[in-house]
This record gives sequence, C-alpha cells and structure tokens, in this order.
Amino acid sequence: MAALDLIIALFVLLAVLRGARTGFLAGVFSLVGVVVGASVGSRIAASLVPGGGDPVYGVGVTLISVVAFAVLGEILARLVGGSLRNRLSNPASTALDNIGGGALGLVLSLVLVWAVGMLALQSPPLAGLRPAVEESRILRSLEGRMPAGMLTRAVAELDPLPEIQGPDTDVPPPEAGIVSDPDVRAAASRTVRVTGVACGYGVEGSGWVVARNLVVTNAHVVAGEAATRVQPEGSGRALRAEAVLFDEKNDVAVLRVRKLGLAPLPLASPRPGEPAAVIGFPQNGPLDLQPARTGETGYVRSGDAYNEALVRRIVTSFRVFVRPGNSGGPAVNADGEVVSTIFASRADASDVGYGIPSQVVGRHLRVAAERTQPVSTGGCAN
Repeated sequence: MAALDLIIALFVLLAVLRGARTGFLAGVFSLVGVVVGASVGSRIAASLVPGGGDPVYGVGVTLISVVAFAVLGEILARLVGGSLRNRLSNPASTALDNIGGGALGLVLSLVLVWAVGMLALQSPPLAGLRPAVEESRILRSLEGRMPAGMLTRAVAELDPLPEIQGPDTDVPPPEAGIVSDPDVRAAASRTVRVTGVACGYGVEGSGWVVARNLVVTNAHVVAGEAATRVQPEGSGRALRAEAVLFDEKNDVAVLRVRKLGLAPLPLASPRPGEPAAVIGFPQNGPLDLQPARTGETGYVRSGDAYNEALVRRIVTSFRVFVRPGNSGGPAVNADGEVVSTIFASRADASDVGYGIPSQVVGRHLRVAAERTQPVSTGGCAN
C-alpha cells in the first residue's frame, strides 16, 4: 500500500471514531455550521477583495476568511448539537446516534480527502504531490464518483491559467461592440465546454468546432483524463469525447465527439491591431464573450502543456482579460474566423492573454481527421 493510502486510511479511521464519539446530531450541526460559516466568510472576502486586483492577495484573503468563519460556525453549531445529544436518555437512541455519527464521519472524511487532494494539485507550488496522488488506490477509487463540477466552479480561481512572457500588445483598447457582431455570435454557438476528471479532481476548459465531429482545445485541459465530456454552448447534453491528437509542445488537443452536429468554424491568420473576441467558459460559468485586440505573433520559450519541458513555440498576444476556464476557447475576428486558441495569460499583466495561432491547428487537422483510434493524453497537467 502506498504511503499516502496509509495516511488516508488512518485519517478516515480517526474520523469514524471521532464521529461515533461525537454522535450524529452533533456531527450534522457541525457540518451545517461549517457550510454556513464558509458561505459567510466567502461573502465577506468578496467585499474585501477589489475586482482586477492581485490574484495572490485575493486567494489569500478568501482562504483566511472562509476557513476562519467555517471554524467559528463549526464550534457554535457543535455546541448546539451536543446539547441536543445530551438530552438523549434512551440507550438505544444513544447507540443509533453513535452509529450514525461514525457513518457521517466516514463519508465526510472521504469527501474531504478527495477535495483536499484536488485543491492541492490545482496549486502549482504543490505540484510535487502528483506522483503520490497517482499511486494512491484510494484516490483513484474516488475518481469519477464525486460531483467534481460543483467543486471545480467553487475553486476555479485557484486553478490559474499558465503564465508566460510573450510578445507585446502595444495596440489600442478592444472594441466593445464586436461581441454583438452576428458572425461573432454565430462563432459562439459553435464553442463548447470541455470537462473531465484527472487524478481525482475536476478539470474544466473550453473548445471550438474545427471540423465535422472534431473539437480543438488545449492539451493541458484534457491531460491525464480517462473520460472527457463536451457540452455545446456549455448547456447542452454532455457528449463523450476522445482525444485523436495530443500535442504537448504546442498545448493543442483535438477531440472526436460523435454526433456533435455543429458546423466547423473557419480559420484565419491573426493580424496585429485587428478587433477580436475571446469566447469561452471562465470559472466554469456561462458562455462568455470578451472584446479583445490582436497583438503580435512571435516565438517564445515557455513550458509545455505539463509545464515541465522548456520548448520554443509560436504564440499570438491579445489585449484581453482571460480567466481560468478560457483555456482552449477561440479568439475570433469580426468575421467569426478563429485566429487563435487561448492557452495562457501574461505573468506580469492582467490584461494580456496568449493564444496558439490557427496555423498550428491547421497543420494538425488532416492527421486528426484521418485518425480512427484515440491517443493517450499522458499524465495530469500542472
């Protein structure tokens, strides 16, 4: 048994014993207290964190506020639940309360183990934990059995886009009206949400239709996933997808989605200074269109899809604010043509995003269209 599994097993055992000792009533009240306290803490944090501010500061304030109020809520609610438990005079009722408390401790500890593992792996400084998670039989057995989508939405801001240093964006501000252009709106209808589970935690991104039953997204969005799903416009029926091309160097993946039924988007080369729109599902939310302005296209040295190997790649810069969840979404011009696929933000600027120019996708299209068998998506991405 892996060392992490031993630690998890010990933690779960202690949680069961503590739950049986505390009882079901006190346990339920404690859980309600944690949820209510965390909700209050998140609302207070939202009022303290300015929009567009330093993301590290925002995450720190949010975590401190949520944890502090969750602990306070748990303590107060546990006192109420404990007083109710003390009123149980029937030994049979007390025994049932103990059994229920142990069962509650088992369930909550497993959920907590899975959630903490997911959050830890989504924090880049803790990426070294990935090998241990991949070897854990307990976490693998939990994979796919948890409602990852809800938690992914809640912690989307803790899963940042890759950050690179790329070409400049010395261009005018975006034109807000482009998001209302009919051709741009038509392109949005052929943009999809891409979701999956990798190493026990939920992953969410965007994609766009490049050919019949083929969707383009980022390699880091689908890396390590055993099952990937695609939702047309983010709200349709979730369709099963399989990777038929996986380019970790350029961070490009092409997915085959049978019976997708959406017309492909045309490709075009990015032109500096032209108006654009970035389409996707930031923070796993609804379909979002952001006005943008195309910057320069050039070569940079940056990490690959796993943020492990340093590679030389071609990228296009955009003056636009991109967020987690935009990964894999299209940047289109006023004619609704895809000029780039968003994959990163700039390390020292909040209003600069980077995409993979469509010429890279075009080189892969014939290979992907002719491939009949799925390809491996490797391990989980950083």
